[in-house]
Amino acid sequence: MKMHLDEKIWLFLSFGMIMGFMIFTGYQTFALEMGPPSHKETIDPNNVDKIAPFDNPGVKQIGENEYEVVMTLQIFSFTPNKIEIPAGATVHFTMTSKDVVHGFQVANTNLNAMVMPGHITKITQTFEEPGEYLVLCNEYCGAGHQLMATTITVK
Repeated sequence: MKMHLDEKIWLFLSFGMIMGFMIFTGYQTFALEMGPPSHKETIDPNNVDKIAPFDNPGVKQIGENEYEVVMTLQIFSFTPNKIEIPAGATVHFTMTSKDVVHGFQVANTNLNAMVMPGHITKITQTFEEPGEYLVLCNEYCGAGHQLMATTITVK
């Protein structure tokens, strides 16, 4: 079977594009450390209130201008309900859900996570600009989903 020149060109270009995408994805994953997390932390969703650190949710200073926010998400609410941190602070969020899948999205930032029952979600963000940031649940969680919101106040 003889291939036309056009077929050879398309075959070569498509193979080159596939290889390029694979190299680009590998570079992002290993050199830029943009791959998915390699570990999975789990928790019993029925006993969240009895297991540390979720037995005492809130904001804790863990270093100079570095804070940890331990949160539980449950049907139509965030605990703690209001978060206050200083401008320029790096915040490590540690979250879990007590009931269904919830979303954690901070409006006007790139902070977005899915919080599932039985799993611990950890994300980090530095808040440079003072102001009030709206936190929304962006995963439908029931009839009162539209009421699930809170704020992060950066002073």
